[in-house]
Amino acid sequence: MKLIVIDRDCVISQHADNHEHGISGWQTHSDAIAAIAKLNQSAYHVVVTSNQPGIAKEQFDMKELNAVHNKLHRTAQALGAHIDAIFFCPHAAQDDCDCRQPKPGMLQAIGKRFDISLKYVAVVGDTLPVLQAAFAVGSVPYLLLSDTGQRTREKGGLPPSTIVMQDLHAVVESLHQREQLAAETVEAARHALHKKK
Repeated sequence: MKLIVIDRDCVISQHADNHEHGISGWQTHSDAIAAIAKLNQSAYHVVVTSNQPGIAKEQFDMKELNAVHNKLHRTAQALGAHIDAIFFCPHAAQDDCDCRQPKPGMLQAIGKRFDISLKYVAVVGDTLPVLQAAFAVGSVPYLLLSDTGQRTREKGGLPPSTIVMQDLHAVVESLHQREQLAAETVEAARHALHKKK
């Protein structure tokens, strides 16, 4: 099974905060949804993650958060894309939970849900906590250079395996190239084995 994990805020959505813009003002990046559709066409399961401390701070409630996520699903479907699941942490930083990124609990829960090892799974985000959580579970952190991603790169301290990409379409292309290289390597090994026989 092929899996990719994509952070929601400022990667798929145009804004980071529900409470600041409300459900009517919450919008996706159409190019991000188009990239997700390409992933679907390549048999990837797409999971979205997000830290949502606004729940704990009572800036918005679960009803509003669910409405936003329903809107995300509907928008994706309208553009020919599919999101398999959305995972989020509802806690504030001071709650010291296991699921708030950079801790790996949310990603570990995804691994259990889909019964898959997270080693080498692409995890895409534009903030350091997302990349750190990915590194902690052996996934491949992809830093997207949104405005937030630019600031993240400038601050430094990225996990050593971080791959920097301009946008989600570039990530999709990188994954396709990685698959092609793996297929060519396997084919070359088979050819060499056949010649030995």
